[in-house]
Amino acid sequence: MNQLTTKFDATTGESNGTRLPAPPSLMDSLARVLVRLGILTEDLDYHLIRASMVIIFLFFGYQKWFQYEADVLIPYISSGPLIFWLYPVLGVRGATWFLGVSEWTFGTLLFLGFWNKKLGNWEFSEPSAPVSRS
Repeated sequence: MNQLTTKFDATTGESNGTRLPAPPSLMDSLARVLVRLGILTEDLDYHLIRASMVIIFLFFGYQKWFQYEADVLIPYISSGPLIFWLYPVLGVRGATWFLGVSEWTFGTLLFLGFWNKKLGNWEFSEPSAPVSRS
């Protein structure tokens, strides 16, 4: 019975070392999977921000498929300086579906950017080598 009991001194932080190893938790398993996929190897803050943006685009795009959301967006789309043309061209439901598909497209590109940086990179940089057009 001594093998299954552990004496721990809270003042010094020492124990007699007879504690059995704890089974791996769900978080340990999740961390191992993310390391194996290459997500947690470096730039953790970058990946957390990217993952949160993917989730936001997924949920916001999902909302655009319902009539309630289409009705709520009428004042915003009709008075928007860049998207006012959606209602005359696509109608109320078509405009919200267009926005939903656009949000899912950006979310998908962000998600694929975990593995291919060019798909999820929105930085505007100059090409590394000049292109000759002759």
